[in-house]
Amino acid sequence: VLSHNLCTVLNVPHDPVALEEHFRDDDEGPVSNQGYMPYLNKFILEKVQGNFDKVEFNRMCWTLCAKKNLSKSPLLISDEDAFKVWVIFNFLSEDKYPLIIVPEEIEYLLKKITEAMGAGWQQEQFDHYKIALNTSREGLSAWELIELIGSGQFSKGMDRQTVSMAINEVFNELILDVLKQGYMLKKGHKRKNWMERWFVLKPNIISYYVSEDLKDKKGDIVLDGNCCVEALPDKDGKKCLFLIKCLDKTFEISASDKKKKQEWIQAIQSTVNLLRAGSPPPHKEARQKRKELRQKLLAEQEELERQMKELQAANENKQKELETVRKQLEAAAARAAEEEKKRLQTQVELQDRFSLELEREKMVRQKMEEQVAQKSSELEQYLQRVRELEEMYKQLQEALEDEKQARQDEETVRRLQARLLEEETAKRAELEKWHLQQQQTIQMTEAEKQELENQRMMKEQALQVAMQQLKQLELERKEALEQYEEVKKKLETAANNTKSWKDKVAHHEGLIRLIEPGSKNPHLITNWGPAAFTEAELEERQRSWKGKKATSE
Repeated sequence: VLSHNLCTVLNVPHDPVALEEHFRDDDEGPVSNQGYMPYLNKFILEKVQGNFDKVEFNRMCWTLCAKKNLSKSPLLISDEDAFKVWVIFNFLSEDKYPLIIVPEEIEYLLKKITEAMGAGWQQEQFDHYKIALNTSREGLSAWELIELIGSGQFSKGMDRQTVSMAINEVFNELILDVLKQGYMLKKGHKRKNWMERWFVLKPNIISYYVSEDLKDKKGDIVLDGNCCVEALPDKDGKKCLFLIKCLDKTFEISASDKKKKQEWIQAIQSTVNLLRAGSPPPHKEARQKRKELRQKLLAEQEELERQMKELQAANENKQKELETVRKQLEAAAARAAEEEKKRLQTQVELQDRFSLELEREKMVRQKMEEQVAQKSSELEQYLQRVRELEEMYKQLQEALEDEKQARQDEETVRRLQARLLEEETAKRAELEKWHLQQQQTIQMTEAEKQELENQRMMKEQALQVAMQQLKQLELERKEALEQYEEVKKKLETAANNTKSWKDKVAHHEGLIRLIEPGSKNPHLITNWGPAAFTEAELEERQRSWKGKKATSE
């Protein structure tokens, strides 16, 4: 019966003779699963051409296994919905027996159902469920998945009808390859009338029916890479029109609104593009990518485990090597202890031998220390005397530096005083010049007086500014004189200090000779003694003053 039904559903001719021949020697007792599989592969599955109804085939398989494996507890979904979940499980499960669906595919399916219900996805709730699942097993079987969806754990607040419609929508997309479906108006080819039809878009065909129960099929629009779809303007009282062009026919269709029209155009155009590229439907391509990603992650994990094992083996080898080294170190330590014992014995003998020599050395060292102490006392007295002489020499050098600095300050003040006098003379000459110009201006005619009045006022203002500058120069000259007096006092003080230090040095036992600073070049002589600069330096400074004076004028 099983073989006959399989052949019927798969559109394969049934051969009862082959069945009898295959099981001729095994007619006692039930046929096991392993015994039936060779016959199934050879006489049924190898003859399948692919022109069978996959839904009916799945329904037959469901009939064989549902009664035995489906949970007896009440579920929130019907048997028909459980069947669709079972078919979806077969599509999303891993390609190994026993079949399981991994947590990533469970998340994908629950997200699709939640989106179809119009509810929000609870990622945190699924993460808790995923953690609990990973601790016990790798995935779920078909019956555990049905029980999970039927328990309403991820569809709380939704009624049975909403959940059923969501499961049906996901079933149509993943299993029946329904990319889009809905009611639209189609223009007839013969009568040119408009009729409402239920359109179903699949990867290579658009089928249209009288109603959404799919019982009365009216025709198909076969799609290929040469088809195209384009929008049409409104005409004949029909709106939201678009056109599907194929090689042999053209179809005019009217959507219910602009949004539906745009959605259908985009969906049909995407399908045609996939046909041109030879790509599978989006959900199948996405499933393949997810599978390849899981295989890649699994391979990386296996590679990581292999590397960990290699590292563990290397670690064990290192431990063995360390143990060998430790034993060698213990043996070396034992030899070292023996050698240390011998060394200590030798050391005791040497200590006894050298103790007498050490006593003799102590006596000799004591005598030498007494001699060294006596010599050190004499050397300390001599060094103390030298330090006193060095201190006196340093103080003398500082006095000479103070005298030299005082002479430099005196010369600077003198130059500043001379510059101020020159500037004062120049300002007085300029004032005389402006005074003469003012007198000449007064002698001009009355007609010129009015014209030159403004210039006179400006010159008077400049004269006032010059007078203020003259007063400022007088103040600066006075300050320079005061600085000159202070420098003169410092110079006298430095000269007195120098003279007193010369007397001290002359009376100091004749150990050192006073060294006075001198110069190979001739120096100028001022009223107060030798100047702090040479004649060439004076000429250079005169040229600098003349340049500054010319710039100021």
